[in-house]
Amino acid sequence: MRGYLWVAAIATVLCAPLAGAQSVTMDSLLKEMTSLDWLAVAPGPAYITKQFSSYDRNSTDPKVLTEKNWFANGDRGQYLRKEKGASGEEFVLMDADGPGAIVRFWSANANEGGIVRIYIDGADKPAVELSLEQMLDGRVQPFVKPIAVSLSKGWSSYLPIPYGKHCKVTVSKFDIYYQINYRTYAPGTMVESYSAKLAERLKPQIESAAKALEAPETAAKLPENAVPTDYEVSLAPGEAQTLDLLGPAAVYGITCKADAADLPDALRGSVLEIAFDGNAPAVIAPLGDFFGTAPGVNPFQSLSCGVAADGKTLYSHWVMPFQQKAVLSVTNHSKSSVSLSGAVTTAPWTWKPDSLYFHAKWRGVRDLPTRPMLDWNYMSAEGGRGRFAGVMLHITNPVPDWWGEGDEKIYVDGEDFPSHFGTGTEDYFGYAWCCNEKFTHAYHNQPRCDGPGNYGQTCVSRFHIMDNIPWTKSFRFDLEMWHWADVKIAQSVCAYWYADGGAKDNFPAIDPALLSVPAVPEMKGVEGAIEAEKMKVVSVDGGQVDPQGGIAPWSLMAQLWWRQGKVGDKLVLAFPAAEAGRYEVIGRFTKAPDYGTHKLAVNGQPVKDPIDLYHTKVLAEDEQSLGVFDLTQGDNTLEVQVAGANEKAKPGNMFGLDYLRLIKK
Repeated sequence: MRGYLWVAAIATVLCAPLAGAQSVTMDSLLKEMTSLDWLAVAPGPAYITKQFSSYDRNSTDPKVLTEKNWFANGDRGQYLRKEKGASGEEFVLMDADGPGAIVRFWSANANEGGIVRIYIDGADKPAVELSLEQMLDGRVQPFVKPIAVSLSKGWSSYLPIPYGKHCKVTVSKFDIYYQINYRTYAPGTMVESYSAKLAERLKPQIESAAKALEAPETAAKLPENAVPTDYEVSLAPGEAQTLDLLGPAAVYGITCKADAADLPDALRGSVLEIAFDGNAPAVIAPLGDFFGTAPGVNPFQSLSCGVAADGKTLYSHWVMPFQQKAVLSVTNHSKSSVSLSGAVTTAPWTWKPDSLYFHAKWRGVRDLPTRPMLDWNYMSAEGGRGRFAGVMLHITNPVPDWWGEGDEKIYVDGEDFPSHFGTGTEDYFGYAWCCNEKFTHAYHNQPRCDGPGNYGQTCVSRFHIMDNIPWTKSFRFDLEMWHWADVKIAQSVCAYWYADGGAKDNFPAIDPALLSVPAVPEMKGVEGAIEAEKMKVVSVDGGQVDPQGGIAPWSLMAQLWWRQGKVGDKLVLAFPAAEAGRYEVIGRFTKAPDYGTHKLAVNGQPVKDPIDLYHTKVLAEDEQSLGVFDLTQGDNTLEVQVAGANEKAKPGNMFGLDYLRLIKK
């Protein structure tokens, strides 16, 4: 159907959301891991969510906006205290009174944390005792993949660990980055404390949750009486279409396929609005950003939203209850027509005093200076109950340098000091070490990172399902803009939360000038460089040859990397010359602890001396002349032969070439 208003009448039948009773069990927490409707009601029993982390303890005063204070960046190796344990010295990461539950545990270097011990309810013997690496890598029961998993160099566990009276977490080696998110329930809440026996008894439930989270696109089940309302519309520039839904009901799913001449521009330029029960729109966001993808369609699958496995269908599983009426509209602010098709799936919902409205709103900025450093506000809300449920960030970075040293700072109910103080932007989003590897998970994702390095368009998301953050009066989420380079960036966020009807937020009206994809400036390498990562591999006797990115000194942030070669193996590369003649050939190579010594030849003519690429650190060395050679117009060859290795080098015999330059003689 095209071009007019639809009205879907929903019959009223009882549909109770998954609401908490006044007791908490590990089994009830496991059920929360793969369900979303319980987020649409105020927490029952009530709880608050806070975080222990290794943030730099020099950050004490938000009025002192310096790198020595509020933007201090020494976020490694911080802990609460050290104490003597039965097995030696232990470093305390968390110490909290109950009733409560750990709902997220993250580290950037779990392999350096030694043994983690979790003491429950004051017991002398830990309920959990194993290597931190095993726990956060999903290698052992009950910490199984993907409940616990390592992605893009970040290590995370979402296994809930409840405790009735007290919880203490220690490690045997302190020099780590870490975050532990935990709930503290209202006094008097009955909580079933974690134990190894309990985890063993619940092994089927744990494995069931893990299996569901392996396929998050289908993990959140629809009610049996859910009804899809199909739509198909074509929107010219400036045109809007509207869909009305009658309640009491809840939206349980939205799917959307989009087609346009410039799809990224259309998904940013088409704005979705959803208003509930006559209130101002609670959802106002560009269509792609609402589904967690920007710019364009970047496949990822999370529990709450994503891009389906077909790579085309955008989906939302956020549960959106309303009493009388929901009005969905899409307005095309882009310069070309866009076609949309899909379905909105609803089911009856009995509205109760603890029901909450869903919200999703977008804000963006262009030409944001990275100096001086600042806390950039993701969202603020006040005037009623609510719970924060996640955010998607899209950033356009004009340089390869890392943009995300900044820490999240989350204030709940008027706190003077944030109860969440993070250790880095990528840490908040569940990865680490500014890694540009794409990944997808039920709760956190990096579906796009163009590179090289962290140049260009990046999209990351984190959905606070188990670690959602309730508030009763107010909520504020800031994240430091802490970039390695002094530049101007563009960024935008889409935040997701639930709140009472009377709650207010600080999102400004969307400026139409921001409803396009920010351009990425052309990245320039070393002048005259023949980039090795773009060279043709003519032949290789053994090992693996690939482009490698990530070190800022490399031209265009990338090199050609040959690894696993044996002594005597040869690699032949082709490089171009614009015209025949005599040229000095200059090369820039990479040195590292496991790089070898290599003999070189240009067009079959040996370079005088082998090059030794050993160094105690990974670095791109200064240019060095290979000599003067006769080159032909078009392709010429650089031959590399593994000759051995420095006696100080680690095994590897690796070879890395950043670029060649030619100087005509």
